Amino acid sequence: MFVSVVLDPGGADSSRALISLLAQYGFTRIQRACWENTAVSEKRLRTLKKDIDRVTDFYDRIRIYQYPVKGLMAITELSKKKWRRCMLRPQPD
Repeated sequence: MFVSVVLDPGGADSSRALISLLAQYGFTRIQRACWENTAVSEKRLRTLKKDIDRVTDFYDRIRIYQYPVKGLMAITELSKKKWRRCMLRPQPD
């Protein structure tokens, strides 16, 4: 599955930890705060989210875009140490 991660770290320590973590998982830096990987499994993504939880604090914001997830696009956001997920369906023609 395609996964894009957009970072908005609250501090320099979180930023370094997140960048190191994404590099370990095989993500490539596309823009200053955007990292992508085209071959991430569901299991590996769950592990990544747990690792992100471990290195972030209350002030960090992370947004993960995934496609496909059951044929839909998923946007998962970490804000104030809470994960939220939104599933997007294409609009009918």
